Amino acid sequence: MITCIIADDEIGSIERLEKMLQSFPGFKVLAKEHIPELAVQSIVSLRPDIVFLDVEMPRISGFDVVHQVRERNCHPEFIFTTGYNHYAIKAIKETVFDYLLKPIDVDDLKEAIEKYKNRISRAIVTNNEDLTTNPVILSDREKEVLKLIMQGKTSKQIADELFISKTTVDTHRKNILEKTGARNSSELITMALEKGWV
Repeated sequence: MITCIIADDEIGSIERLEKMLQSFPGFKVLAKEHIPELAVQSIVSLRPDIVFLDVEMPRISGFDVVHQVRERNCHPEFIFTTGYNHYAIKAIKETVFDYLLKPIDVDDLKEAIEKYKNRISRAIVTNNEDLTTNPVILSDREKEVLKLIMQGKTSKQIADELFISKTTVDTHRKNILEKTGARNSSELITMALEKGWV
């Protein structure tokens, strides 16, 4: 089951997207929010797999929602939904998972969902222990960050190379340390070399 939240200040857009998602098996909409501040609360509380998020909303933008959610150590995949394609480059820099233009085409939505499923299926066990012994699983982005950490690069250098913010890199570092049980970067590098995580 893939869980999601829809956040859009246009109720009609929420209803249309929800109806489209109903045609995809294994999808569950946990919440629908048209007030961005409430969307942040729902996302952090419910921890969905995917958030379908409008960019232009009153008071705070979709980008603000992403930042506030990530600051609370919650990291769902964000798929922006908007009628304006000039946000695409900024969305990529914010490491948003995907970007759908309104009115959303069902084929584009299907492609985004398949892309998400493929990413999940590629999340492989990255150590040689048996599956029953709490294996370490790193996302593709975490592996990229880990490779650059092993090259001795700072968070700022990693951010510049991957076109993401330093805050996002620091979040990835924290998640990698938590997943691997390493106490610091030096121990992380040693463990990564020994276990072949990258």
